[in-house]
Amino acid sequence: MDSAPFAGVTVVDLGQIYNAPYATLLLALGGARVIKVEPLTGENLRGRGKVAGAGAPFAMLNSNKTAVTLNLKSPEGVELLEQMVMKADVLVENFRPGVTEKLGVGPDHLRGLNPRLIYASGSGYGSSGPYRDLPAMDITIQAMSGIMSVTGFPDREPVKAGPAVSDFMGGIHLYGAITSALYQRERTGHGTRVEAAMLDSVYPSLMSSLGLFFGSTGDIPTRTGNRHSGLAESPYNVYPASDGFIALICVSEGHWTALTKLMGVPELATDPAYVDRVARVRHIDEVDAMVSEWTRQQTKEQLATCLNEAGVPSAPVREIAEVVADPHLHERGMLQNMEHPELGHLVVPHSPIRVGDYYAELVPSPTLGQHNQEIYGDWLGLDGERIAELHENGVI
Repeated sequence: MDSAPFAGVTVVDLGQIYNAPYATLLLALGGARVIKVEPLTGENLRGRGKVAGAGAPFAMLNSNKTAVTLNLKSPEGVELLEQMVMKADVLVENFRPGVTEKLGVGPDHLRGLNPRLIYASGSGYGSSGPYRDLPAMDITIQAMSGIMSVTGFPDREPVKAGPAVSDFMGGIHLYGAITSALYQRERTGHGTRVEAAMLDSVYPSLMSSLGLFFGSTGDIPTRTGNRHSGLAESPYNVYPASDGFIALICVSEGHWTALTKLMGVPELATDPAYVDRVARVRHIDEVDAMVSEWTRQQTKEQLATCLNEAGVPSAPVREIAEVVADPHLHERGMLQNMEHPELGHLVVPHSPIRVGDYYAELVPSPTLGQHNQEIYGDWLGLDGERIAELHENGVI
């Protein structure tokens, strides 16, 4: 098996909720030693576990990490973090800009202690600009970025995307920034500061809507429901089946020709009203009506089978339970069954990133402060008496 791509890399993880913890999860599953540093009461996402079902996200995002508790509001806590940083390669945080500076553990200070350190910040709006200090959560970034304005149907209010797209796209870009900096350090010998703002990270996902915006001479593009965001493809929609729905798209004339044959109306492929993409978009309501009339006569699985065999991109609209049990994702190892010591049976994700044939075995997320002895004692070299004292004083 290939070696772990991040073997020997130590990451101090101050992340919370989804953004930074996803970046550090990818590092951990790539073989890095990730030390999750939490306040004495645990980070915010761990606290959500008190609500029924809300503990699973913490478990999913913190596999393969070690965990310590640390009170960064105490001078001794700051000193312990400094000791960790002097032995680490990367520090990751997603506090609001300026918070770590107020705590006395900002990037300039920590990189002064360890010039090889990569200091990585995830935030809503970045460390500069007029929005820098605004509080940011996934839904507020979806609102500010325009994602909500183009999500939903034109005759209804805007809605957020169901997944936490801002948090996770920010986390993915933060992971990319960290890996870029690690590569740069291999060449220069020096660490650096990197950041990824959620607003910056999600903007490129508006590409289809931006195409409509810049290509339109009239109104600003609005919500298009399940149709193409740029209204540049037809058919492109979610169509009714006898037992649910199916997503279907024709991006080439070959797709359209194949679909018309399946529908039993091959003459539509050469009909001037539908002969090419421009014509079909012009008659988009008629196209959708014809396709819907055909799809509603079959089950979503029957439709997916015949469409995919004909090479027409399609997929049944599945419920969460179906996806969690998906045999493809399980066979690839992206989803794995786990008996979690606190939560019982879970289906947890692995990393989507594959490097050669390296594949880390999943380890359940740690309990609060589970590795205090391992990190403070074995790694930093503190004796048992000192660790007990720190605990007694509310430092760890």
